Amino acid sequence: MAVGPSQHPQLKKTLKTRHLTMIAMGGIIGAALFVGSSAVISEAGPAAFIAYALTGGLVMLVMRALGEMAAAKPSTGTFVDYSRMALGEWAGFVSGWLYWYFWVIVVGFEAIVGGQIINGWLPGIPVWVIALTLMVVMTAVNMMSVRSFGEAEYVFSSIKVGVVIVFLIIAGLCVVHIWPNSTASLSNLTAHGGFTPNGVSALFASTVVIVFSMMGAEVVTIAAAESEEPARNVRRAINSVVVRVMLFFVLSTLLIVIIKPWDEIEPGKSPFVAVLNDIGIPAGGQILTVVILIAVLSLLNAGMYTSSRLLFVLASQGHAPQWMTSVNRRGVPSKGVLACTVTGYACVVVAALWPDTVFMFLINSSGAVILFVYLMVCISQIRLRRRWEQEGTLQVKMWGHPWVSLLASVAIVAMVANMAANSSTRASLVQSLVSAGVIFAAYAALTYVRRNRSRDHYWQEESDRFDDSSPAGDTAIAATSDLD
Repeated sequence: MAVGPSQHPQLKKTLKTRHLTMIAMGGIIGAALFVGSSAVISEAGPAAFIAYALTGGLVMLVMRALGEMAAAKPSTGTFVDYSRMALGEWAGFVSGWLYWYFWVIVVGFEAIVGGQIINGWLPGIPVWVIALTLMVVMTAVNMMSVRSFGEAEYVFSSIKVGVVIVFLIIAGLCVVHIWPNSTASLSNLTAHGGFTPNGVSALFASTVVIVFSMMGAEVVTIAAAESEEPARNVRRAINSVVVRVMLFFVLSTLLIVIIKPWDEIEPGKSPFVAVLNDIGIPAGGQILTVVILIAVLSLLNAGMYTSSRLLFVLASQGHAPQWMTSVNRRGVPSKGVLACTVTGYACVVVAALWPDTVFMFLINSSGAVILFVYLMVCISQIRLRRRWEQEGTLQVKMWGHPWVSLLASVAIVAMVANMAANSSTRASLVQSLVSAGVIFAAYAALTYVRRNRSRDHYWQEESDRFDDSSPAGDTAIAATSDLD
């Protein structure tokens, strides 16, 4: 049975529209934008902003498909519930546990990144101690109430969005030569090996990296179920995806490659810092380091919230231990939060003990998970559209149904194929398939156990009925008595 907010009154609907707006606005702004964009520019060249636009378009379509379903039937489980409704129990189980796995790995990884940043300022404190401390703090925030999660995310996202907007203003002034001593030039788009110096294939290959940097936009559809007007809030959040992607990713990347030649941007180092240094803001590195730490805390916060709600929904559907459905008096699934925290602690310990083996496997094995989840979203929307049209529950509609959703599905499959063809991402795909295979096997084992229990229960009932009330049973007892 689907699990929606109306079926779980113990989940408090205390998130406000302003919380969801900032969760939506800041959900995709993280280290992947501030630092990871350097790898995209290095691979795609000046055409990197085109790659961001293409990938952003795909994410926009997936979010629109998810928004159609979330507005029609708001649910804490979102795509987990919709996958189950559209494809069966197996799809809900697999998509839920895959996404949970993805987020708990993110929690552990981001805690370590935060530990490394603070260790740079306080080298006397071990990274793993700082990482565990950050997790304790974020656990406390999530244990207070869903409102405390929303307030923390509101503050984090406000800072991130504000910094990006300030960067866009400064870079824009530089491009139009209002900023003093600007050397920005449109010739930088073609003067250093051409617009696509590594070929068009590199442009499309970089979309695989970009799609991972945009993950997190879908969290708002989970949080919306704990707001007062979920359908309206989902609609607003989905409609803002286009603006967010175009403004934060596409425009910022375009301004960067106009201001600074693409071949002078070093992979692994923030192009935002490089641009700020070039135009005379030497404190840019320190500012961005603080902002990246805030982005890390934001992902930690969102990761704990999302993974705990997924456990809550999976348990409600019988796909996780039932004690995960219990909530505290503030409406927080506290046991789910603690379970995710413990898993995050384990990741930190694994990273400290086996950083290059077990931990790298965990990171790589969650790499393609978001693509699997996005594919299920598109397929679910196609299958559920007619049913919900007949019920009259649709409030947001996917464009060009079903062809646009089919196009998005094909694009996602093409990305998976690209990962298989690319030697740098092939291992991550294989390891992600291994993690998916383990979850499929777990579902098969659970189904087998349930069937056996059901069969045993049936035969026990039949046996009891035969012994206690059937004429055949009475005759057999009498015959036995005569023989005695």
